[in-house]
Amino acid sequence: MFSGIVEEAAEVVELIKEKENLHISLSCSFVKELTIDQSISHNGVCLTVVKKTDDTYTVTAIKETLMKSNLGLLKARDKVNLERSMMLNARLDGHIVQGHIDQTAVCRNVREAEGSWYFSFEYEPAQDDYITVEKGSVCVNGVSLTVVNSKEKSFEVAIIPYTYQVTNFHRIVPGTIVNLEFDIIGKYIARLLKQQTGKD
Repeated sequence: MFSGIVEEAAEVVELIKEKENLHISLSCSFVKELTIDQSISHNGVCLTVVKKTDDTYTVTAIKETLMKSNLGLLKARDKVNLERSMMLNARLDGHIVQGHIDQTAVCRNVREAEGSWYFSFEYEPAQDDYITVEKGSVCVNGVSLTVVNSKEKSFEVAIIPYTYQVTNFHRIVPGTIVNLEFDIIGKYIARLLKQQTGKD
């Protein structure tokens, strides 16, 4: 379980394809604190540490993950948003994030607004349950954000300078593919309403 508060953007050091799996090695400031079997969010995708060196660690993304996320598009030196799993005695500063990507979206526009930035994203809903609501929560590349200008297949988020610098948002441009995880509470409500109306 995660909160969508990114700790840092790690650099991709090496990518190794093995059959339909992708082994991703990264470098970050807290490598020495990591342990084998530890769960970490990578651009919002929960992956397990499988190998470590003094300077890097490795996770493996399987075919299903590569199909639903942007991890298969990674290249060496790309930046990946990292968050270690929540501790139960910690504050929930973002929102409840599972680390299970629902689908990807495309950045359509980036506009500066006197020190902050507005990013617009467009997506093709894979299910009717995948929606955003005005001022609701959404997770983009592992970052917990508040939705503005919510529409049927698109939405915007506002990014403050700190988030812009600490995460990989400073590398997102029109055409960039990002990972989406929609709000779990919203997904449950949408599913229940669908069942009650007999549309499922």
